[in-house]
Amino acid sequence: MSASLGFRDLGLLPYTAVLEAMRRFTDQRGPGTADEVWLVEHPPVFTQGQAGKAEHLLLPGDIPVVQTDRGGQVTYHGPGQLVAYLLLDVRRLGFGVRDLVSRMERCLIELLGSYGVEAAAKPDAPGVYVDGAKIASLGLRIRNGCSFHGLALNVDMDLAPFRRINPCGYAGLAMTQLRDQAGPIELTEVRARLRGQLVKHLDYAEQTTLAGGID
Repeated sequence: MSASLGFRDLGLLPYTAVLEAMRRFTDQRGPGTADEVWLVEHPPVFTQGQAGKAEHLLLPGDIPVVQTDRGGQVTYHGPGQLVAYLLLDVRRLGFGVRDLVSRMERCLIELLGSYGVEAAAKPDAPGVYVDGAKIASLGLRIRNGCSFHGLALNVDMDLAPFRRINPCGYAGLAMTQLRDQAGPIELTEVRARLRGQLVKHLDYAEQTTLAGGID
């Protein structure tokens, strides 16, 4: 079990600024660099993964589309969605990619269960689902044994932009969010519960809060 996992709460930041900072952090880290999780919300943006196909962008309209280097297809980020970027030395942790994805899914399933929401993963479609509707998306990139990108949990947001795309490449995929499953939700509370679940499922002994933003 590793000692401590550091969390950086970034508030609302543009996707491209955080993407560039994640890449910098990953490229510059060394064998002794501590792992971090960045918690953030983004202004409205569609992000297209490495395998993304243009036909899944149905009607982006005035919402910008950003090509990115995570796995997967197109998804949407917006205010009220809690995004966690996992900047981990997975080689040091001893995790394979599938193991890390499974740990992330279990973290989200237990988090949702703490609100009385029964959720499940799908072996053929990474993410977390409630009655067949997707409530959380996952996408990772591993570079030099270290991960970046992460997960996005729909908490209390406008889901309408998801209808402008085939979410994660699936036409007609229904989307849902925690508010619609469990009633009014405080994002700060969800953030705190997510931190606890990540510490547990990534085998850390404790968590710390890191001061400051990103360069």
